[in-house]
Amino acid sequence: MKIVAAALSLSLLAVAPAPAQTAAGVPEWRVVAPENLLVIDTVHGRILVELEPRVAPRAVDRVRTLADRGFYDGLKFHRVIPDFMAQTGDPQGTGQGGSDLPDLPAEFEFRRGRDAGFVPVMATPRGQAGIVGSVPVLTQPDAQMMVTADFKAGAQGLFCPGVAGMARADAVDSANSQFFLMTGPKDELNGRYTPFGRVVSGMETVRALKAGAEARNGQVDDPDLMIRARTAAALPEGERPAVRVAAGTALQAEVERVRARRGAAFSVCDVQPPVEIVGG
Repeated sequence: MKIVAAALSLSLLAVAPAPAQTAAGVPEWRVVAPENLLVIDTVHGRILVELEPRVAPRAVDRVRTLADRGFYDGLKFHRVIPDFMAQTGDPQGTGQGGSDLPDLPAEFEFRRGRDAGFVPVMATPRGQAGIVGSVPVLTQPDAQMMVTADFKAGAQGLFCPGVAGMARADAVDSANSQFFLMTGPKDELNGRYTPFGRVVSGMETVRALKAGAEARNGQVDDPDLMIRARTAAALPEGERPAVRVAAGTALQAEVERVRARRGAAFSVCDVQPPVEIVGG
């Protein structure tokens, strides 16, 4: 299994706080469902990944299943390329292994409904770029929904920093257990690999993972490990982190702040939704 290279800590609360509301009743913050929060512990710290089933339901189900079985515990970040990605999830530690479950069909695109909470960021020659949940996407405009049988528009996740994707072999339907976490943008992966979530906390941990030699295509001689990986739903309540992510006008305000800072160089990949972490 491989990627083709051408390619605020607060005290624990018993109940998660209700989302703040705007005047129009739109949530300023949303709480990530425990089953959609992947908690990865490493020697460098903790990584929290928000899984996004609207973008890739089969991949999300697979990662949840394997994580909660304990499959990922002790597995290596066997391939790490700075400013590109860190890959893991292979029980062999070579990039050639997988689980006992069948390979997954590709989920390179998805159908976006009006209920997806899409936050537009910028227009591009290929469509509207924005964010669904935490995942950056490229999508047809809402107007397209009026002429489709399912009242939805086509969309595609984008491989920006923090995005989690399924690794695969040359065959498009060969993803299984291996996945990678992006540390830089890589347009070449868009529409060729399945994105299934995004790191919402712990990017400094991902970037601290031991890197491999460029001459060996990022293969690491003495790799760092996933000590434990579980969904938050599978953790004991006292160990379970809760994550709130900016949404609605709070996310739009972040978009405008970053746009002003980046100027002409601004892209959707520059926007990382703000988060608050409670407990865990």
